[in-house]
Amino acid sequence: MRLTIKLFMATAFVFFGVICHAEDPVSLAVWEREPYVGQHLEDQGYAIKVLRAAFQEAGLDVNLTFQPLPRARESAIQGIVDGYFPLIIHTEDDEDFLLSDPFPGGSIGLLKKKDSKAKWPSPPPRTLPEIQTALKGYRLGLVSGENINKLFENTRGIRKDFVRTDLNNLDKLFRGRIDFTYMDKYTAADLIVLQRPHMIGSLEFIEPPLLNVRFQVGFPRNKSNHFLLWQKFNVGLQLLKENGKLDQIMAEHGFGPNSIAALPQTVLTIGTVNNAEMKVIKELSREFLKLHPDIQLNWRVMNENTLRRRLLSDFAISDGRFDVITIGTYETPLWAEKGWLVPMVNLSDEYDVNDIFETVRNSLSYKDTLYALPIYAESSMTYYRKDLFAQAELVMPDQPTWHEMREFAARLHDPDNGVYGICLRGKPGWGENITIISTMVNTFGGRWFDPGWIPQLDTKPWLKVFLLYKELLSHYGPPNVTHNGFNETLKLFADGKCAMWVDATVAAGLLFDPNQSRVHDKVGFSSAPIGTVVRGANWLWSWALAIPSSSRNRYAAQAFITWATSKGYIEMVGKTNGWVSVPPATRQSTYEHEEYRKAAPFSDFVLQAIQTADPVNQTLEPSPYTGIQLVAIPEFPSIGRAVSLNVANMLERKMTAEEALRESQQLILRQMKDSGYYQ
Repeated sequence: MRLTIKLFMATAFVFFGVICHAEDPVSLAVWEREPYVGQHLEDQGYAIKVLRAAFQEAGLDVNLTFQPLPRARESAIQGIVDGYFPLIIHTEDDEDFLLSDPFPGGSIGLLKKKDSKAKWPSPPPRTLPEIQTALKGYRLGLVSGENINKLFENTRGIRKDFVRTDLNNLDKLFRGRIDFTYMDKYTAADLIVLQRPHMIGSLEFIEPPLLNVRFQVGFPRNKSNHFLLWQKFNVGLQLLKENGKLDQIMAEHGFGPNSIAALPQTVLTIGTVNNAEMKVIKELSREFLKLHPDIQLNWRVMNENTLRRRLLSDFAISDGRFDVITIGTYETPLWAEKGWLVPMVNLSDEYDVNDIFETVRNSLSYKDTLYALPIYAESSMTYYRKDLFAQAELVMPDQPTWHEMREFAARLHDPDNGVYGICLRGKPGWGENITIISTMVNTFGGRWFDPGWIPQLDTKPWLKVFLLYKELLSHYGPPNVTHNGFNETLKLFADGKCAMWVDATVAAGLLFDPNQSRVHDKVGFSSAPIGTVVRGANWLWSWALAIPSSSRNRYAAQAFITWATSKGYIEMVGKTNGWVSVPPATRQSTYEHEEYRKAAPFSDFVLQAIQTADPVNQTLEPSPYTGIQLVAIPEFPSIGRAVSLNVANMLERKMTAEEALRESQQLILRQMKDSGYYQ
């Protein structure tokens, strides 16, 4: 059967090539359905990446137009576009559209409040009559006009409560005005994380789901090429399924099955960030598996924004997908306080926890107990090209100011020769563009909140920072800056395209590594820039490994985490990949190692930056929060993401700096009021 399919594909591509040229893009109208499809999601969402990849397998590019659902469908019917997406699978024939083969699109079921008096049978009901019987006498929240409501049509005894949006139902569920709501699991999780963070951990999704959704592309039958495009997409999708790319795309976006089929080994599902250090851990984990043949590792490697959203959404609805998670100094104490993490206790003498720097231990602790073990720690610093500064007869001060950085950027900006005056993170995300903006605000005398938790984005320091940040990246930065986060900007500098870069100290090991950097012998470094005050310029962060309390494999998870953060692991990285690239700033023994000090001329500088970073006294005026580049409250991921999107809109000239700040101020006020900070 498999051979027959492959022969068909090969024949089909030859036939298709005669009719449709590879340079002709497919035009699709798409409607946003977060977290699967969205203009501000990574790759515009998991489903869009699948869509592009399937057509790419068939030799076609795709042009997308985001529209509301009714308009997207109408654009396709009128022939303005070649199809619309996502179409949720249904069994009926569609007289207007030829529907593609399906691919996974989510799980729809019931949510309830954890402390609700509403009970769900155990074992859970499986058949429709059993489900309807279990709901009798309860209040069920539904969204008006949704096709998925058909499950509850013509049922008696269920008190159906219709509202306009899923968010309305979550609010009613949280307040006890309904007993259950029926919606997509990850839509619920993301709404909670991004708009109702005070609800995180209070709701649960009842397994198994009542409906597994599939996505399809609808090709309008009145277009002459509809059958051809339908065939090409289906062939490409089948290839994605066969070569494993569909599963890979799902994993990159944090989706996939909750558990792996029963195996003789313990399976640890690891949710982690796609940075260089975690890639090395994944590569070297073969050594861990030799020591633990009874354990298997299931890796979910995601970009920073996606990882944070998926981890929080996991807690939001008590999903329990991961055994090991990669978190930082923001999440660890907050999540430990809520009981979401397993304490890191009973560590062996060989692990030598006291070898970890005290500042790093404290940042990953709650009530003097460690809840995560550090992969590496970082502060911030300025990187610059010594050769370009020498050619321009410029001297980088030991402590530059942001105004000096602007002057240097103007002098060094040479886009005709592929060199940009300054590179900074521009990608939306509270851990991306907001990271650098927060430290800029600190050092220009600003703060996120006053002592009464009133946001301060309508003050002069914020406006100064937004205008300066916009000027730097618009006039002296690389193109498409809103696509550049840490990893993308690191590559730009390593490829010799940036005269200066202000970012994490962890990048030093990569930029000085001749195997990873074209400018390894031309890199200079200095302190992170300041504005009008010294406070808050150096951030403090650590990526660390932790165990969620929902894990059923705690012993195996701790064995992996202690291996990946041990002195022995650091020694192995040094011998395998070179001492300049070992995980920095976590252990005293690393900085006492002669080979590391010889390979890393920046080591003392980085260590001082981390040890002098002060997350308590980071603002000129009093603030009610701790954190340098963040605010240590549960609402910050929601607030930070929203502001970061306004920053991106400002860079893309969709908003002025004043408009971006005004809208950000208002949305934070609403968020804080919803969370109960004030009436």
